[in-house]
Amino acid sequence: MHEPDDDGREAALREEIEQLKTALESRAVIDQAIGVVVTYGRLPSRHAREILIEVSQHTNTKLREVAAHLVQWPMCAWLPPEIRTALDAALQRRKSLGLPDVPPDSRS
Repeated sequence: MHEPDDDGREAALREEIEQLKTALESRAVIDQAIGVVVTYGRLPSRHAREILIEVSQHTNTKLREVAAHLVQWPMCAWLPPEIRTALDAALQRRKSLGLPDVPPDSRS
């Protein structure tokens, strides 16, 4: 027999499991998007993550949504204009600071 608290605890655990699954899926998409930004912007992954966050903030779009668009971009050859504009602007700002491009074989 279940005690009254058991049902609430079980529901809370199920909800927590779903939240963890969502977080893991989001993390995977964000990591893939960082790879797209590394390739497109020719920069190290630590800088690509910063660019991704900047694009999210400047477009007022959740990070995982920006990431999902970036991951699909190479396959569908389309990126929402506001995300493309913010991405290019963020990369241009980075270049204007005099930060060098990184050859593809020396990314970190």
